[in-house]
Amino acid sequence: MESEKVTEGRDARRKRWYDDACGTALALEFVGERWSLLILRELMFGPRRFGELRAQLTGISANVLTQRLDSLEGVGLLVRQKLPPPASVQAYALTPWGYEVEPVLQTMGRWATRSPLHDPTLPFSPASAMLSMRTMIDRDRARGLAMTIGFRTGGDRFLARLADGALTIVRDDPAGADVVIEADPTPLVVWIYLKRPIAAAEADGTMRVVGDRDAAARFADLFSLPERIDPAAA
Repeated sequence: MESEKVTEGRDARRKRWYDDACGTALALEFVGERWSLLILRELMFGPRRFGELRAQLTGISANVLTQRLDSLEGVGLLVRQKLPPPASVQAYALTPWGYEVEPVLQTMGRWATRSPLHDPTLPFSPASAMLSMRTMIDRDRARGLAMTIGFRTGGDRFLARLADGALTIVRDDPAGADVVIEADPTPLVVWIYLKRPIAAAEADGTMRVVGDRDAAARFADLFSLPERIDPAAA
């Protein structure tokens, strides 16, 4: 009888699931709803509170965010946890399995940015800007380079370490980095991908560079967007 109850409960939750054994179909059950993948993106650099998530996901309602967090927790992609003092508030964090979605996000990002519809001047969150760098870096060009780069962006702080083609980025105090970039996420991305000169960005107040300016320029040269598709040739 107990087994029947468990089966009935599982069937009730899954009554709208695809009747398909393909792993892609199952993945869509986990993250295919609107906002789900973006919530995972925002958690890729550590736990976030409900209000922090909502602030970075422009347009999401509190009700929808609650539903998506419950759903992602239910399938094992995230957990609720209490942050240590002095915060001592509830936050949401990815499980180890949840962190494994990053290559999926990166592959989708590289694929989608080939579209003529991609506009890199639209708003970015701090997490999306950092994840884009981990996605788009030219690892061959980065080989042999070693530096630390700090970012103060959108009220958040990150520390990046470049070593022999590998780029790690963590949410941390950037003090002591070779160079620190202070800019909101969108001007930061415009500098990285559209190659806006540092002097021009500093002149209009959208960016400030502290430290080794040559290192900042070398870092920006490691990134480029993929070639766009030609719709006429498709």
